[in-house]
Amino acid sequence: MLIALSGFGASQLTLRSWRGYKPQFASFKGSLLGPTRIVRRENGIFMSINPQVKNYWEQEACGTGSYATGELEGKSKEWYEAVENYRYQMEPFIHSVAQFTRHHGKTVLEVGVGAGTDHLQWARAGCNLFGVDLTDEAIATTKRRFELYGQKSNLQRVDAEKLPFADGFFDVVYSWGVIHHSQNPESIIAEIHRVLKKGGMFIGMMYGRYSVDVLKLWVKHGLLKGRPFRTPSALVWNHVESIGTKAYTVREIKDLLGLFESKEAFKILTPYDTKYIPQPIARLLPNGLGWFIAFRAVK
Repeated sequence: MLIALSGFGASQLTLRSWRGYKPQFASFKGSLLGPTRIVRRENGIFMSINPQVKNYWEQEACGTGSYATGELEGKSKEWYEAVENYRYQMEPFIHSVAQFTRHHGKTVLEVGVGAGTDHLQWARAGCNLFGVDLTDEAIATTKRRFELYGQKSNLQRVDAEKLPFADGFFDVVYSWGVIHHSQNPESIIAEIHRVLKKGGMFIGMMYGRYSVDVLKLWVKHGLLKGRPFRTPSALVWNHVESIGTKAYTVREIKDLLGLFESKEAFKILTPYDTKYIPQPIARLLPNGLGWFIAFRAVK
């Protein structure tokens, strides 16, 4: 069997020949994002991206590490409060982008509920709430959170590349920092478009490729390791959270949202960008160098 290393490093392998298996490749306008069907040898088994992403996030729901929760008992009310405090300390702009309370009474789907922190804000806003996630851990974590806080949501573990909802069912779909982990982000966005009502809104965030945070990745994993020609896409793919993570430009995100009648996308400078940078310098950095690209799109 012949195995070819992909351009993103030895952690991804594509098969040149494997009993007739033919990997599929896709280029994205403006940048090479790599194969859509990357396979990696895991205990002798070749896996595509989504199972690897699922395995990574099954270890703990996003944002629940000890950096946020310390020594608190897992899934206790104090633990959830610590998770929420850390999230909104690091990403306070979520509230201004999502505008939870403005959607009172609407039917809302969150794609990628994680630890349920934003999901709880939608519930508190009085929404008819649904949530999906790729992992059992996220669904269990969010269900326990809602039990503790006396809130309700219709939660399911599903791959969002095929959503189990009727056409035109939701007023709002929300997904913050999730879709860029998928094997096929464009499939999820097409599904979101399908399940939204006419005039419905898609609110979300994906990572920005040309940002201070990615520059720091280049210093750590490129320059200091004698590999200064590593691309931003390769660095994010290999070194940000689960394998295969993608990052975009504003134009690329607008292209991904091409099915929508109207859309806006804007960069946000985050504490992740300014970490370890002296405050006098950090204060001068523009949002255009930010790690997050937030967006709203109307069907």
